[in-house]
Amino acid sequence: MARLRRRLSAEQIAERTGLSRKTIYRIEQGNPTVAIGSYLQTLFVLGLAKDLLQVASSDPLGRKLQDIGLITPQRAPKQNNADDEEP
Repeated sequence: MARLRRRLSAEQIAERTGLSRKTIYRIEQGNPTVAIGSYLQTLFVLGLAKDLLQVASSDPLGRKLQDIGLITPQRAPKQNNADDEEP
């Protein structure tokens, strides 16, 4: 959407980022196999690099969950099977 709002073609973004058009299309589709550096370069070209800082900003829900110390279920201890042991 950011590319379209700026009225830029995928070819223009590819040229400015040094990436292929195919990679730009994969980024727009949210393909997880695209290197994070490619996403960052594209955000930079679109003027959205500062928005990435919000990803690592304060996480109120995460902090609350951490503070209450969620209890995770513990696994039962392994049991030795007498049939599996050698004499």
